[in-house]
Amino acid sequence: MRQIEAIGPDGPYRAQRREPVCYLSGEPLAELSMVPPIFAIQAVKKLRRASRLSHEQRLDAMRSATASFAHGCIDGMSARDYQRTVSKVTGTPIASVQIAVDGIEAAGMNLGWTSQQARPAAAVNDWRDPAAGFGSAVWTRRGDVFAVLSSGNTPAIHSAWFDAVAYGYRVVLRPSRREPFTPFRLVSAMHEAGLGDYVAFLPCGYDVADKLVELADVAMIYGGQSIVHRYGGNDRVLVQGPGRSKVLIGSDAAWQDAVDTVAHAATVSGGASCMCTTSVLVEGDPRSFATALAAKLSQIPSLSPEDPDAILTVRPCESARRIERCLRTAAEGATPVLGGDGVVDELPDGGAVLRPAVHLVDSWRAPQLGIELPFPCVWVGPWDRSAGVTPLRNSLVVVANTGDTELVDELLNEPSIRNVYVGDHPTTFSATGLPHDGYLGDFLMRTKASVNS
Repeated sequence: MRQIEAIGPDGPYRAQRREPVCYLSGEPLAELSMVPPIFAIQAVKKLRRASRLSHEQRLDAMRSATASFAHGCIDGMSARDYQRTVSKVTGTPIASVQIAVDGIEAAGMNLGWTSQQARPAAAVNDWRDPAAGFGSAVWTRRGDVFAVLSSGNTPAIHSAWFDAVAYGYRVVLRPSRREPFTPFRLVSAMHEAGLGDYVAFLPCGYDVADKLVELADVAMIYGGQSIVHRYGGNDRVLVQGPGRSKVLIGSDAAWQDAVDTVAHAATVSGGASCMCTTSVLVEGDPRSFATALAAKLSQIPSLSPEDPDAILTVRPCESARRIERCLRTAAEGATPVLGGDGVVDELPDGGAVLRPAVHLVDSWRAPQLGIELPFPCVWVGPWDRSAGVTPLRNSLVVVANTGDTELVDELLNEPSIRNVYVGDHPTTFSATGLPHDGYLGDFLMRTKASVNS
C-alpha cells in the first residue's frame, strides 16, 4: 500500500498514526501519516528560524517546482498516474483534473507578475528600490508563517496560496484527507526545487489543525458555513466558504442565449467549485428558463470519472445518498424540474454519479437561493427591480446579464458580493491576474512608510 508521508522542513516523516485513503468503492489505496502536535510545533519553529532565499530565487524555484509537478515523476508516481489517482479517489472527472493541473503550472510560471497585482501603485517591494526616492510606502508581510487548511474539492485550489511564497511567507499546509495527493506532490516538488525552508505538508486531525492556526501568524481555511461562523470574525484568518455564485438575467436580455452558459457553469469540476452557478434569477419567465436548463442538463451522461468525456462528479454511494437527502430537505417548498425523483445513479464499478438537479422557487426571497450543494444543483426564481441586490448578496460571483448600469453599480458597491461579471458570462470565468476572493495580497500584506536619509 502506498505511503503518503508528512513533509517537514527536514524532509519526509512517517507518523505512527496513519489513516486510509480509499477509492470510491471503499477499497484502501494509501495510508496518510497524521502528525502529532509536537511535530507540528517543531515544524513551525524550524520554518521561522530557516534561512531566506531572495525574491527571484523563490520565483525560479516555483517555476521549476510547478513544471515538475505537472510533468515529472515524483515519489515514483508519473504525472499521468497522479491524475488518474485523483480522479479515482475523488470522483472528479479526469478532464477537470487535467485542466486544474495545467492551471497550477501556469500559476507557478506567472507568479512573478500575478503576485504583484495587489501591490498599491505607490508602494515598492523593497526600501532599497531607487523608485522609493527620499521616502515611499513599502509593501511588507503581516507575518512570517501562513497556515493553509485546504479542501479536496479540486486540485486547482492549491495554486491559491502560491502568492504567499512569492511574498516570502513560510507555508504550513494541512491537506484534505479525502485528496492528499495533490498537495503531497506539490510540496515534494517544491522541496526538490529548493523550497524546503518555505513549505511543509502536515496532515493532521482537527485538534492539530487548530494548533496550526494558533501557531501561524495568518491562516486561510476552506470549509462550509460552520467554518464561516467559527472564524469569520478573526482578522488573522481568511475564510474560504461557500461561493453561492448567482446569475441575474434581466428582461432586456434573451434568457434563451444564457441556457448553455449556465449549464456549463453549473457543471465545471463536476459542480463542486465555489464558482459554479447555484442560483439563477430571471426577470420575466423563470419557469421557461428552468425547463430549458433542465432539458440541457438532463442530456449529460453518467460516466466513470476516468472517462475522458465525463462531466459529472462521482461519490462513494453512501456519501451520494447523504447529499441526496440534503437536497430533498433543502428543496421542501420548491418545484422540482429535474432531479425530483433522485440524483444518485450508481455505477457498476463502485461509486455513484450525482446527476444535475433544477428546482423552481416562487419568490426571490426563497431560502433555497442561498443554498450550495457539491454537485450541479441550480435554483431558479423570479426577480424584479424592486428586489434590487438583496437576493444576490453573499455571493462569490454575480453575473449581471443586463444592460442596467445602475444595477451594476449597486452590485459593485455591495460589500458581500466579491465579483461582478456583466453580460452572458459563466460564473466560473477566471483569467490570469484577476482576483478570486480579492487578491491574497490584500490579506497577507500591508504598507509601511519608509523615509531614507
